[in-house]
Amino acid sequence: MQHLFEKRDYHYCLFIGHLVLEKILKALYIDRVGKAPPYKHGLLKLANLAGLKLTAEQEAFLDEATGFNIAARYPDYKFEFYKKCTRAYTKPKLRKILEFYRWAKEMIKSD
Repeated sequence: MQHLFEKRDYHYCLFIGHLVLEKILKALYIDRVGKAPPYKHGLLKLANLAGLKLTAEQEAFLDEATGFNIAARYPDYKFEFYKKCTRAYTKPKLRKILEFYRWAKEMIKSD
């Protein structure tokens, strides 16, 4: 994700960012629920299923970040998303992805 940002592949950076968030939320789900996570890509839904207590800002960000998956993947949205993903747009989103990832990772039980 960070390499893609450095290479100025901003739309794909955010797509991978969505996957980073999805995987950490699914890891939290496994840690807290004790079974395989559902086949879902909606980040806010996964966070709620994992029982996370989120701020309104975190909820809004996860809802927005879910769109990175859809916009980067489907042709109808891809070009518009590509144009939107400038360095100035992507850099704060990348920072929020990393911030949320680190916060979520701290909640996973360590043995």
